[in-house]
Amino acid sequence: MHYRTAVAPDDERPEPVVVPPASLAPETLRAVVESFVLREGTDYGERDVSLADKVQDVLRQLERGEAEIVFDPASESIDLLPAGRRPRR
Repeated sequence: MHYRTAVAPDDERPEPVVVPPASLAPETLRAVVESFVLREGTDYGERDVSLADKVQDVLRQLERGEAEIVFDPASESIDLLPAGRRPRR
């Protein structure tokens, strides 16, 4: 008997797509960045940094091209990554 898997093999999965920040409405861009900085693992250490400061820091990184927004069609998720570090399939 042959069973099909619900997940496509890696070679059939679509590549992640870099989303230019300028292509998003300002409110959407801010929401994406806020979601990112509120995730676990984005703590700045022992010093307190406000949400507004964290968001501004990430927005500056996006503007300078140091970070990029990556959409993964396979998982329908968005992530922010250092520029050029998006996952390869």
